[in-house]
Amino acid sequence: MEFQGLTKKEQGKFITRYDLQYKTYDGMEKIYEMISRDKDIKSFEELHNRPADAVVLIMHSVDGERILINKEFRLAPGEWVYNFPAGLIDPGEDFKTAAERELREETGLRLVSIDDVIGESYSAVGFSNEKNVCVVGTCEGEITGSDSSLEEIEAGWYTREEVRELLKDQKFAARTQAYCYLWSKE
Repeated sequence: MEFQGLTKKEQGKFITRYDLQYKTYDGMEKIYEMISRDKDIKSFEELHNRPADAVVLIMHSVDGERILINKEFRLAPGEWVYNFPAGLIDPGEDFKTAAERELREETGLRLVSIDDVIGESYSAVGFSNEKNVCVVGTCEGEITGSDSSLEEIEAGWYTREEVRELLKDQKFAARTQAYCYLWSKE
């Protein structure tokens, strides 16, 4: 693959669409459509050499017997989807501060500990360069729901058995599905 350039196509409030021009190994000229949280990408290096955009919270109960999963209405697929609490890292925040804030905003729960941090990964590598950091930890408190009317979120605690049942016929975000599958088999 030989990168040849990029063109900014459309600027939205939260995402920007770009066309990436490149040549395949056999000389075909191609255009790859993508979206980004970055509003001003100018080079190939800037596609990947950037900080994480978001934080994902993989939270367990203090006793380790339950996992926290949000059931959220997502407009892109037009249906309810099970997903870990997550959100954008605001300007001036580090991922730990964003994790505490997003957990509180989406669920009302309090972060007790961060037990592990999984390195940066891409949210939707097929069409976006959005990166996130996954934080694994524990939280506690009473679920009060999202404090935003812009999000329809129903947070809940689930046992391994309950997760195994959900996995049979409910829609999940891919990373949440994969983690929950492995966690439920322990």
